[in-house]
Amino acid sequence: MSYADLRELRSALTTASDIAFALDAAPSGRETELLTDALRRALSAAGALTAEHGATGCAEHPRGAVDPLYGDPDDPLPPGYGRCLLCNDRRRRAGAQRRGWR
Repeated sequence: MSYADLRELRSALTTASDIAFALDAAPSGRETELLTDALRRALSAAGALTAEHGATGCAEHPRGAVDPLYGDPDDPLPPGYGRCLLCNDRRRRAGAQRRGWR
């Protein structure tokens, strides 16, 4: 178990709790989607506490951080990007250097 896994679990549970306690009546479709997504993140993070490849699913960084944009419908990751924040950051930096940014 790594601190990143535990932090991801706490974050997902807090988000799910905030959404659930903010409901006054039957949830809208969007609220249901957000709650379901937060609960899935929590379940995934809980499973990663003992998983071989951790929450990232990355063989290189099994206990690394999960990219916060992973699974975000409003700001999706480019094709080929995974859950691992470290690998995705490396891809972003390489793409920026190819475009001439620093």
